[in-house]
Amino acid sequence: MRFICDKSVIVKEISIAQEIISSRNALSILSNVLLEAENDVLVIKATDLKVGFETRIPAVVEISGSTTVFCDKFLGILRSLPEGEITFEQNENERLSIKPLNKKVVFELNCISSEKFPELQVIEEDNYFEISQDIFNNMISQTIFSISVDEARYFMNGVYMEKNESSLLMVATDGRRLSYIAVEADINMQDFNGIIIPPKILNMIKKLSSGEGNLSLAVTEKTIFVKFDNQKISSTLIEGQFPNFNRVIPESQDFNVVLQKNAISEALKRVSLLAEQKSKRIYLTFSEGNLNLKSEESEIGMADEDIPCNYSGDNIKLAVNYMYIMDPLKVIKEDNLLLQFTESNRAVTMKCEPEGNYFHIIMPMQMD
Repeated sequence: MRFICDKSVIVKEISIAQEIISSRNALSILSNVLLEAENDVLVIKATDLKVGFETRIPAVVEISGSTTVFCDKFLGILRSLPEGEITFEQNENERLSIKPLNKKVVFELNCISSEKFPELQVIEEDNYFEISQDIFNNMISQTIFSISVDEARYFMNGVYMEKNESSLLMVATDGRRLSYIAVEADINMQDFNGIIIPPKILNMIKKLSSGEGNLSLAVTEKTIFVKFDNQKISSTLIEGQFPNFNRVIPESQDFNVVLQKNAISEALKRVSLLAEQKSKRIYLTFSEGNLNLKSEESEIGMADEDIPCNYSGDNIKLAVNYMYIMDPLKVIKEDNLLLQFTESNRAVTMKCEPEGNYFHIIMPMQMD
């Protein structure tokens, strides 16, 4: 095998491959990246057996072939080389020679036969349906921070995705908060049962996709497949029964508060400085036209701030984890925020104002 490729192009893709590869592999082949050169295309593949990655980049292929090399060292070598074209050649000793065209330096890496590399899962092309990259990335952004990190509740360690007759929805919850978004579904979208998607592939999609044009999705009982630009990613799904999230969504709430997103965001940054670091508890007190935010860190001090709001009703005091408000604020794009609640010990709903196709539910904390 012998091919020539531009450094900047191959470094970008090998960097992605390294992120896919697990650092705790029992099998050495899983620490390797697969290189397949043919017809002036270099195919790069990586997997940790749960997530698979494949990409295609242009190359001048002089001798076709395939091999695998230790990804971490391969990436380190590539990054150390000057910009420009690099020649890659597998020699008789089963080593991959790496030589930049404009510098007298040679690296050689031991190879493992490509025959030992695990087969990546594939699916027929007609099983894919398309969705806007921008819309899908926004769905991920609106939900992924609410995923549970409690491994005992593994069925909540991902984002639930479901298609019904009129919409595609995503939901995530850790039992103390819930994030929900639904978008209008394409009539040509393939039907599938609800699935639980691990965060690793969702983070990869957000990071790698350009946000322009469409991406293609396909779903089987145990795997999700994603294609965009020149890349393909697949992931094993989380098995288990996702909680009945509809039971958590309030049918109606008595009080509505409208306030400026920037005002509460800046106030939270200040007041949270003196919140207990373990509980992250702050207190919200709503009164006519005013929201008071207060925190107290034992033996250190307290913070207290008032901001104006559009509220009319009884004085109500809530205790909340301030991160459960700050996380949604980072992804709410509108200028105004709508808070809905009924009592101090019942769910609080966060929405944009005017209302959009997403919302976030927060369970208050105890008042002590």
